[in-house]
Amino acid sequence: MIINTGGRTDTVQYYSEWLLNRFKEGFVYSRNPFYPSIITQYELKPEIVDCVVFCSKNYEPILDRLKEITDKFNTYFFYTITAYENDIEPKVPCIEKSIETLLKLESIIGKNRIAWRYDPILLTQKYNIDYHINTFENMSKQLSNHINRCIFSFVEMYKKLSINMPELKPMQEKDKIIIAKSIGEIAQKYNIYLQTCAAQYDFEKYGIHTSGCITLDILGEANHIKFKKLKHHGMRKNCNCIESRDIGFYDTCPNGCKYCYANSTPKKAEENYQLHNPNSPILFGTIKEGDIIQKGNQKSFINKKVSFENLKLF
Repeated sequence: MIINTGGRTDTVQYYSEWLLNRFKEGFVYSRNPFYPSIITQYELKPEIVDCVVFCSKNYEPILDRLKEITDKFNTYFFYTITAYENDIEPKVPCIEKSIETLLKLESIIGKNRIAWRYDPILLTQKYNIDYHINTFENMSKQLSNHINRCIFSFVEMYKKLSINMPELKPMQEKDKIIIAKSIGEIAQKYNIYLQTCAAQYDFEKYGIHTSGCITLDILGEANHIKFKKLKHHGMRKNCNCIESRDIGFYDTCPNGCKYCYANSTPKKAEENYQLHNPNSPILFGTIKEGDIIQKGNQKSFINKKVSFENLKLF
């Protein structure tokens, strides 16, 4: 089973102490976002969890203690660094600081377990096509020798974006083609493996690969383990990822990113953040009367036979 720590909130940036406590105690509660009275308990033990996947915009808060997890578990890290400043991402570190932190992360876990996420790509008067192309090249130049791959996507036009981002410009098909062609050329120039995320477009002719972000091939190669050959059903439309279990919760990320899909409003996220207890088994709030706690179905994806045969060679 794959544990995802950052699909619903930036757990690393804001809940690092809680996350480390959960791995220390060996279990976590995850409230179902669609059926809030249902809570699933997942065991956080190396013999049960195949890989722990992180996704964050700031790994600085956990770096000093990260080895408490990486020394015991297979891991993979998605580091989101975009072109945007605090007008779009109010509480996210600047590009220079983010790159500095990524290099620190690499010194701990190595480049093969780090994917740079340049997403979502959106357009405003300030963040126009040229701005993205120039920023992507500058960042590629600095990151090319320190990452496993780069993943990008175009912003999805959720209804709430019209409220949260009135400055957002609709992206035309020709805009996407210009951007894809340009960053594809830049990625090839700096020898970066570039791929899309949940895309409905085929940009292979621009040197851009189509793949899931969290696939058993990616996780296996990064951690030198063999997984079973399983179909990747994805987590949403056009997604090619293997299924994972997210231990975070929506409406809990205080970053305040205007394009965020995981928060209904920044105010709601801030309010929920105040309900967080780092010593609780659940990310925020408390266990209530009437809540149903059930054990999660934690199936391993690792090919035990191949792994055992490999061990016999040494």
